[in-house]
Amino acid sequence: MRTKMFVAVAALFLFALSLYVPQEASAVPAFARQTGMACNTCHFQHFPTLNSFGRAFKAGGYTMVGGQSLIEGDFLSMPSTLNASLITKVRFQKTDGAVETGTNKGEFQFPDEAALLIGGRAGEHVGFLLEASLKDGDSRFTSFKMPFTYTIANDTKLSVIPFSTDAAGAAYGYELFNTGALRIDRPIEHREQISAQQFLGSDVSATGIAFVVHRDLYHANYTMWSNNHGDTDAGPYLHYARLAFTPTYAGWDLGVGLQWWGGTGKMSSAYTKADLWAIDAQAQGMVAAFPVGVYVSYGKAGKSDAGEAANLFNGSLTDDTDAFGLLVEVGVIPNRLTLAAGYLTGNAAGSSASAGMNGNTAAGSQTAFTLGANYQLTQNVNLVWNSSFHGGDAFDPDPANGDQLHTAQIFAAF
Repeated sequence: MRTKMFVAVAALFLFALSLYVPQEASAVPAFARQTGMACNTCHFQHFPTLNSFGRAFKAGGYTMVGGQSLIEGDFLSMPSTLNASLITKVRFQKTDGAVETGTNKGEFQFPDEAALLIGGRAGEHVGFLLEASLKDGDSRFTSFKMPFTYTIANDTKLSVIPFSTDAAGAAYGYELFNTGALRIDRPIEHREQISAQQFLGSDVSATGIAFVVHRDLYHANYTMWSNNHGDTDAGPYLHYARLAFTPTYAGWDLGVGLQWWGGTGKMSSAYTKADLWAIDAQAQGMVAAFPVGVYVSYGKAGKSDAGEAANLFNGSLTDDTDAFGLLVEVGVIPNRLTLAAGYLTGNAAGSSASAGMNGNTAAGSQTAFTLGANYQLTQNVNLVWNSSFHGGDAFDPDPANGDQLHTAQIFAAF
């Protein structure tokens, strides 16, 4: 049923967009320093949402330069400066659970995230990105990737990308969409309430290597990975694949794609199974004088089989999990203020590895209506508000965190 719903909604919004005659639409700071370009050169409406130029920069392995001089010699071509950014999220969260502790009482999270990002060009065909957490209790070497990228036959790029991440999943190796296909790249803060992939728990630890073919119209990624952060003795590996098409139509930047996680892996003496797939679509363009982004996703994780390794994304032996998510974001004051509305409906299976939102993994249906606003105080400092209202069978009993989640946040990158 939800597959048919996804296809119908995707077709509807693409058709609706074609009825308009669009107008021309008017960046991590480490990359802005390297390229000499403003943050909104790479981002649609506000960071971290990528536009077509941002996707091209990422597809090139972070090697584009322009704002800095290079140190060059035989087998050497790197910026004269090691570029870094400080990324922070300082936020206040309020839930409405009965027990007045933590977020139920109202909690300042100072910081929710704090990370040092160092990255950019390491050589003509080599880039890198390191995220080092500055928050107590986090792994210091949080995420790392090093793309090796070569251009052949005009616009065709081939990349090999070793990576490791504590919580961004197998898609961390290479992902360009803003649908929540990658935890880091989604337009609003409440990820489980608007993205099928995030509801289903694709944001796991992962270490692996991605093999990518990228062209302007499409890109494909195959990744060998293990569910571990850092050192791993996995073998055989789990599998991840991504196929995406990114056409333009009447001035709209469109995307539609498929993700698949599969296979059975073994690390030390423990076996792990992956069984999850998702389809997603996005559109970015102008309606009259207003920039609009539309993001749609549907995904499904199969139940685990008795006597076999448990599905990493669904430990239930009886029920599949699935979800459908939709988000629309409008720049009511272009390049300054956006308003967003989202909806997600999904089924959780009630296991420890099950899907869920707002900390609720009880079995049954879950829904969320989400409203959000993002105000760019500057291109690299966003003031964020999100409110989600949950429902469905899994929320009929009074869950620990209630059925509402409200977030006020300062999201800054220096």
